Amino acid sequence: MLRQFLSKIPRSFGNSDSPELTRPNSFMTAGPHTHRSNSFNSGCGRPCATKRTSSSIFPASVVAGIEPLLPFKNAPNSEKMNLFVSKVSLCCATFDFSDATKNSIEKDVKRQTLLELLDFVASGSIRFSEPAILAMCRMCSTNLFRVFPPNYRSITSNNGENDDDDPIFCSAWPHLQIVYDLLLKFITSSCLDAKVAKKYIDHAFILRLLDLFDSEDPRERECLKTILHRVYGKFMVHRPLIRKDISNIFYRFVFEEERHNGITELLDIFGSIISGFALPLKEEHKIFLQRVLIPLHKPKTLGVYFQQLSYCVTQFIDKDPKLSSIVIKGLLKYWPITNSQKEVMFLDELKDILEEIDMVEFQKVMVPLSWQIGRCINSFHFQVNFSVP
Repeated sequence: MLRQFLSKIPRSFGNSDSPELTRPNSFMTAGPHTHRSNSFNSGCGRPCATKRTSSSIFPASVVAGIEPLLPFKNAPNSEKMNLFVSKVSLCCATFDFSDATKNSIEKDVKRQTLLELLDFVASGSIRFSEPAILAMCRMCSTNLFRVFPPNYRSITSNNGENDDDDPIFCSAWPHLQIVYDLLLKFITSSCLDAKVAKKYIDHAFILRLLDLFDSEDPRERECLKTILHRVYGKFMVHRPLIRKDISNIFYRFVFEEERHNGITELLDIFGSIISGFALPLKEEHKIFLQRVLIPLHKPKTLGVYFQQLSYCVTQFIDKDPKLSSIVIKGLLKYWPITNSQKEVMFLDELKDILEEIDMVEFQKVMVPLSWQIGRCINSFHFQVNFSVP
């Protein structure tokens, strides 16, 4: 039996029917061409690093020169919309505004064209065609959408506000302001069909608009606030997405970065949105209060946007007084321990809430709230003592 078993074992392992064993090792026999191919593939496999440009610097135009087109007043009505598309396409040329002497003639031609477009849109004489809407959105994307450099400003202990840090104004603002005004007039124009425009002023376009709220120029953020508010009012289909995208910005600010220049303006927008909520409040809106607005009391920079945040919270309580106990529990959770000035802000907001709360909701938070108020009474900081309700 043992002899029969041993006779079945092959005597040589050199021959194999498997092609995998007979094929030479590709790593051992790779020639110079194979090595070059591998290095090329590895280079393509890595994500290309995006070059972040300053908000005040635009890439040089690929157009060698631009020339003014026929004025609208000299064109027949049948050709005005085609002329509008041509003028908008001409304004897609971008220039470097950090150097005032560079391309000065082309910049002036573009500026005059933008002003002419602004007057034409404001006149509301002709209904915008779909190619005109596409050209307008493309021009705004080319001129406005850009990536900001990282913000290296330090967060100070004075409520997150640094008096030494003056606002940084974009050198291209005289040009950007006209584009923003043109976009605002275009969105609010009665000649714009929202059903057609929503295909181009879509979710991706709105996301890029929201990215611009991180601009360090307060003038730009103010324009963006007005434009986004008009978009929210005109395009009802985008309202849930806008609320969700703004919530995501707040999430990243609270739990990841604690750095964003546009929190105040975004809360301003949400204050108007909350005032328009129908009753009874949807569960989605209550979740926004608990998971977004209340945690916004946590960052060190609360003093920058406290007034707008307090207004949003008050709007919720005015619509549903039963939410007052939830807000108080949230304030107690994020109550500052060592920051007395932030503690004063919490006490001021608490006063407004206690004016609206009923007895049933007050009994839910009576014990922890009384303990916290007693602690504030015994505080060594006179402003905390003075602010106790």
